[in-house]
Amino acid sequence: MDKRTRVFNAMDKKPVDHVPVGFWHHFEGAQATGEPCVQAHIDYVRGCDLDMVKVMSDSYFAYPVPDTIREAKDWWELQPLGKDHPFLRDQVERACRIVAEIGGEMPVFYNVFAPFSSIRFGAGEDRIMSDLRRDRQAVLHALDIVARDNAELTEMLIREAGCDGIYYCVQAGEANRFSPAEYRELVMPSDLYVLEHANRCSSYNILHCCSWAGDRNRLELWKDYPAKCVNWGVYVEELSLPDGRYFFGDRACLGGFESLHREGMTHKGLLHNGTEQEIRAFTRDLILTFGKRGLILGADCTLNEHIENERIRWVTETAHSI
Repeated sequence: MDKRTRVFNAMDKKPVDHVPVGFWHHFEGAQATGEPCVQAHIDYVRGCDLDMVKVMSDSYFAYPVPDTIREAKDWWELQPLGKDHPFLRDQVERACRIVAEIGGEMPVFYNVFAPFSSIRFGAGEDRIMSDLRRDRQAVLHALDIVARDNAELTEMLIREAGCDGIYYCVQAGEANRFSPAEYRELVMPSDLYVLEHANRCSSYNILHCCSWAGDRNRLELWKDYPAKCVNWGVYVEELSLPDGRYFFGDRACLGGFESLHREGMTHKGLLHNGTEQEIRAFTRDLILTFGKRGLILGADCTLNEHIENERIRWVTETAHSI
């Protein structure tokens, strides 16, 4: 079974010869942009013998907020970037290059952030939370605009660049940020605008319930978000793969390995710190516990960018032997 068939069968919960594997990490310095970024992705996925590639949106986290927006009421002035803006066009070009090089071998998914994350990266955490308190409607208008741009980006990535789907990162569900009612009013409409647009372009989209802050999220907010496959912070949320499968309605699941907890600059978790024997045994146990139906092995989130490829190959080799 080739890698494309293996991943799509896993997402469709059809039989697979082996459980597919997908891990990713950020790229630093010169590898964060341009042709070096393209080559870094290709070298990484081939070097680890992965079954899929998730293209990182490194250098494109921060939505380009105009300098003219200086206070809360100014968000009413925000206008869509449009498909020819470099913020969108350059990401599509990155995806085009990677799809052209490796898309025939394996599925390609591109990381797209939910609008609240995009605007938070662009304006700053404190700023956007403060502006919400000062002029809620103005910020909601801005989220509508960003949602239009992110939806445009999603369509270009799939229909123009040839990506098989998006890896859609939703955030801001931490229990200490918004009440459930506030989240549903302020954030959820823009979340769903982009995700539902993605689903019109491809049926193979992955929902990433991001635990970036290390804080537990109100996962029930995202429980019914429409996506083929779900990835969440197993260790942060204390929700195992088997339990999460049923929590999310028996959808395909991606994950199993810890990546998010940090002490200083050191990543915790078996994949980063375990022995070869421990990692291979853990991989086998994950597959035997969950079963081979509807599973893609991966991590809670991005790995440490300095992790040795060999550690990931221990997982792929073991998974491909079962």
